[in-house]
Amino acid sequence: MLVKSKAGRDKDHIYVAVCIQDGYVYVADGDTRPLRRMKRKNSRHLQPIRKIRLGVEPEDAAIREIIRQSARQGETV
Repeated sequence: MLVKSKAGRDKDHIYVAVCIQDGYVYVADGDTRPLRRMKRKNSRHLQPIRKIRLGVEPEDAAIREIIRQSARQGETV
């Protein structure tokens, strides 16, 4: 799922929600937050933008491309 951060230092940053564990959502953007260093966010601090389907093992390049495509389509508003 493509999400937008509503709170914190990264407010208005676009991420891809990779997994949910222990009430937290782990997000990555493929650039400053690659999959090996996902950010843990409270689900209340995220706004869903669009549902997307990733492969079995997502890659940083695929995540970056998804975020770029959504920015071109104007979905980051």
